[in-house]
Amino acid sequence: MLPSTLAIVEAIRSVPFGKVSCYRDIALAAGLSNGARQVVRTLHSLSEKEKLPWHRIIRAEGRIAPGSGSRELQAALLRAEGVAVSKDGRVDMGKYRI
Repeated sequence: MLPSTLAIVEAIRSVPFGKVSCYRDIALAAGLSNGARQVVRTLHSLSEKEKLPWHRIIRAEGRIAPGSGSRELQAALLRAEGVAVSKDGRVDMGKYRI
């Protein structure tokens, strides 16, 4: 695994139960100032293999990303951790963001 990918994986793993982060913040935590898309690619390719808490990573404005095909699953997993998710997939970043 490339060092940048490993840094992203570790940043994703650092998001605690009941909290969320966004793609940009994960990239910054991994030392990648413009790496949000790399975070998306890492989540897509390694979430299952690395058992990443993929559901805790959402868009910066507090929305679950559309088109993931698992929006309802992501919302359900977040709710199971005590994160309030609105019907349209919004999370209060002021309350739940790390």
